[in-house]
Amino acid sequence: MYIIHNGVIVLEDRMLEKHAVLVEDDRIKAIVKEDELTSFTSVERIDANGGYISPGFIDIHSDYIESIISPRPTSMMNVQMGLREAEKILIGHGITTMFHSLSFYREDIFTHKPMRLPQNVQKLVEAITETSEQQHLIRHRLHARFEIDNLDGIDCLVENLRSGKIHLLSFMDHTPGQGQYRNLEVFRETMRGYRDLTEKELNRIIQDRLSSKVMTIDMMKEIAEIAIRQGVSVASHDDDHKSKIDLVQSIGTTISEFPITLEVAKKAKQSGLYTIVGAPNILLGGSHSGNLSAAEAIRHQCADILCSDYYPSALLHSIFTLHEKYGQNLLDMFQMVTSKPAKAVNLDHEIGSIKPGYKADLLIIEKLDDGFPTVTLTMVNGVVITTTNYRKNKAMAEVVR
Repeated sequence: MYIIHNGVIVLEDRMLEKHAVLVEDDRIKAIVKEDELTSFTSVERIDANGGYISPGFIDIHSDYIESIISPRPTSMMNVQMGLREAEKILIGHGITTMFHSLSFYREDIFTHKPMRLPQNVQKLVEAITETSEQQHLIRHRLHARFEIDNLDGIDCLVENLRSGKIHLLSFMDHTPGQGQYRNLEVFRETMRGYRDLTEKELNRIIQDRLSSKVMTIDMMKEIAEIAIRQGVSVASHDDDHKSKIDLVQSIGTTISEFPITLEVAKKAKQSGLYTIVGAPNILLGGSHSGNLSAAEAIRHQCADILCSDYYPSALLHSIFTLHEKYGQNLLDMFQMVTSKPAKAVNLDHEIGSIKPGYKADLLIIEKLDDGFPTVTLTMVNGVVITTTNYRKNKAMAEVVR
């Protein structure tokens, strides 16, 4: 048993002081008043040092694992080793549940990373499943990002869904001229950032993408129904028009990832969809593709969830940036990385909140001298995974000696 005390407990409805969290085995047993702690004996005490006691972060959209396994366009590391190395990094950022977002492409026109080849994607699908049954640090889940022109990959997708290996499904469309790349010049600049291409080569790629056959709405609806029967939430991606919100909802979608404009984000929110924005967008001061500012979406109360997208440390820093720079309520910002993503992916009965009976996925977050927040303790399923102790150098004279 553990008692985590001397901190501010981040609950769903309030920040609670002068209380402690009692953990027994893998669960939160109770929240008790600190002046009652003397009645607890044979319990290990953890001092939060005045920091925040938060639920572990839940990241439901991040392709970070691709960079770990394919650090260079021609490099492909062992996938199991990649998962092991990634989770050691993620715990330091407070991420206790990670939905690894794998790209199921017909053809990766951007990076040509070997990790995005179908056979290697499937290796990682299997590794995520196996890791969850072996020794591991965090809760690994799979987010299948399925490109709608990948007609040859449909059978594999359905097989993975039916076997319970996929935990979130999103339909992707990176066709230039719509969605994220509705501005063709943004598409061209993005392609040039990845590859050295002539104007003729760029035009050929654009024409090839525009002429590609894609899934029909009926095909997407059929696959979405399989996912929903498995308890898997379905998401749309880069919604660029209000009419698209109606369309994706008709196939069972409950999540809108990265709506392109404020108008579309408001429509998604009004329609009852969970809306996701990227935490790196907050730290950068806007979208790297020139689309919706995440801070603006949050200010207009039409964003529910923050995800790390490609930069895991952004989750922790963005919630404090939104509070300190943009004046957002800190409790609300915590919910964007804890209880709300849990609800969106149907895990809110066990994780995402500090409640008796819930899994003991807990963090202690403290502020450093320079104001940066840092995770100093990570607990998953009642096990202390890591602690971090910052230090100061002694006086310079002593250091020299």
